[in-house]
Amino acid sequence: MRLTIRTNIAMRTLMTCAVNPDCTLRKAEVAEACGVSEAHLGLVIHQLSKTGFLETLRGRNGGIRLKVPPSAISVGRVFRVFEANTPFAECFSAIDNHCPLACSCKLRPALDAALDAFYASLDGVTLADLTTDNPGLKKLLSCGPIAQALEKSPVTS
Repeated sequence: MRLTIRTNIAMRTLMTCAVNPDCTLRKAEVAEACGVSEAHLGLVIHQLSKTGFLETLRGRNGGIRLKVPPSAISVGRVFRVFEANTPFAECFSAIDNHCPLACSCKLRPALDAALDAFYASLDGVTLADLTTDNPGLKKLLSCGPIAQALEKSPVTS
């Protein structure tokens, strides 16, 4: 199993916002911190905003920030937003399923159960679980004045 680039960027973006709770972050700052292109990031930010994870602010002091606390953001829910429309296998697609075994195959129910278990395990993990008490992540993803202060201090675990 492999996650889409958008899911990966979404989690990086949310983690960046979580470790910068008192900041409104600009897209360029997040792109640099996360090592992604601003074009890809823009699409992800739009989806994260549309689904209620991020708040976007326009204007001179605009940018993005979390709309809800990190403890209220389930990793499983984020993954579903970005992965739900990507069929896991050909037989999962209602439109593009050309598998000659589909009518008799018992692999599909097993894969369904595995995916359910995968998402269920991620449902128990929150953004707060990933970012709280994680000084290494804070140092990697902090932006603005916080980043400058952290550059001067050593990372402790």
